[in-house]
Amino acid sequence: MNLELKNKNALVCGSTQGIGKATALLLAEEGANVTLLARNKEKLQSVLKELSNNGNQNHNYLIADFSKPNELKQVLEKSELQFHVLINNTGGPAGGPIFNAKIEEFESAFTQHLKCNHILVQAIVPFMKTQKFGRIVNVISTSVKQPLDGLGVSNTIRGAVASWSKTLANELGEFGITVNNVLPGATGTERLNEIIKNKANKTGNSIEEVSKNMMNASPAKRFAKPEEIANAIVFLTSDKASFINGINVPVDGGRTKSL
Repeated sequence: MNLELKNKNALVCGSTQGIGKATALLLAEEGANVTLLARNKEKLQSVLKELSNNGNQNHNYLIADFSKPNELKQVLEKSELQFHVLINNTGGPAGGPIFNAKIEEFESAFTQHLKCNHILVQAIVPFMKTQKFGRIVNVISTSVKQPLDGLGVSNTIRGAVASWSKTLANELGEFGITVNNVLPGATGTERLNEIIKNKANKTGNSIEEVSKNMMNASPAKRFAKPEEIANAIVFLTSDKASFINGINVPVDGGRTKSL
């Protein structure tokens, strides 16, 4: 399927590894001009070299730390870049029971996820409106449908982002802008490795045992590849998905029990 992303400008957050990187690579393959956004300059430069240029695209990168929202705002203002596509993607908060979570953990996660998402949207949507085309995809978690044990802060903040996103979709739909959430299940990333190690330390089980139990929670009996999540994200950025708006799309091999 030709997703017709040539001449579309896409900003991909958290694009130096995992799902963000896989999404950036696929968007470039589909012809988009990709701007990477993360905090590590060396990693950004490395990924930039991997982006396909089969359509003579202009790829770029921006450096910002999502723990510093004012810095992000300044970076966007200075760049003067304009985007048709925004992929909001940020690493999740540390795990642990919600009762033990410190207030500062909620504040930090809220800043990195919801505040920074909102800053990005406010900076980018005006251009989308002039084009009568915009695609905003938020990479969050299946926890918005079914809270996950041991991820108290993440469950809370991800739910807030999902509600923010649905509200935004209702407001922007008339301008040809869609806002959707992709909900990855357990995916082979550094984030998953951290979760597995934490569970192993807390339970006394081996990393292999924890991994196997997590795989068995999905009917697919395996972890997703980042590329499999990217496939869903990139489809939602295209014209082919023009009437899909305001939804949560689990990409989890069937793990989530709710419909």
